[in-house]
Amino acid sequence: MAAGGHDELQLLGMWASPFALRARLALSFKGIRYQYIEEDLSNKSDLLLISNPVHKKVPVLIHNGKPVCESQIIVQYIDEVYTGTGPSLLPADPYERAMARFWATFIDDKLLASWVQASRGKTMEEKMERLKPTFAAIETLEAAFKECSKGKPFFGGDSVGYLDVMLGGQVAWVHASKARHGLKLYDASRSPLLHAWVERCSVLNETRAVLPDIDRLVEYAKMREALAAAAN
Repeated sequence: MAAGGHDELQLLGMWASPFALRARLALSFKGIRYQYIEEDLSNKSDLLLISNPVHKKVPVLIHNGKPVCESQIIVQYIDEVYTGTGPSLLPADPYERAMARFWATFIDDKLLASWVQASRGKTMEEKMERLKPTFAAIETLEAAFKECSKGKPFFGGDSVGYLDVMLGGQVAWVHASKARHGLKLYDASRSPLLHAWVERCSVLNETRAVLPDIDRLVEYAKMREALAAAAN
């Protein structure tokens, strides 16, 4: 199905959200036009609250008035609806498709969940302590990348696939962590395949079109930490 015609596509997002960035990446790689609506998460719009009454979170994709929530589901939906537009993100083979979904859940539950927890650490020492499960997850994902990519540049092989989009939402934050704390989440010695993958993803035109400015992310992270410190 090609975009255009009577297709009305809106994406409710927040510029720094790695989950909203996944949806933007999927749409960018597929080459699909849409209306992007930036949400103020401290003052959520009625449209967001109506569209996602369960979680009240971004991203939400609204396709011809029907909302689709949760980044994994949104990316799968985009790939299934726009089959004739741009590259296929999910593998055609049912087993490989199942594995891609398995590792996407691993990225959310093990890698991103611990990384978000670590970001809430009050000191650098506390952050590093909380990052131990993140580094363990990256080590596991390094082996998964080797298996999924079969020696090719991306999780999807020669071109970007579903898992590249899932992990791609974190890429700008990886650069921001390095810029701010000198912290290398994906280290050339510890996870060489994923380190090279981050560099590869960062320079793709489709990625650069949607990823936020690194300096702006650093300032946003500082502001979030200051607010958290004031609240405590």
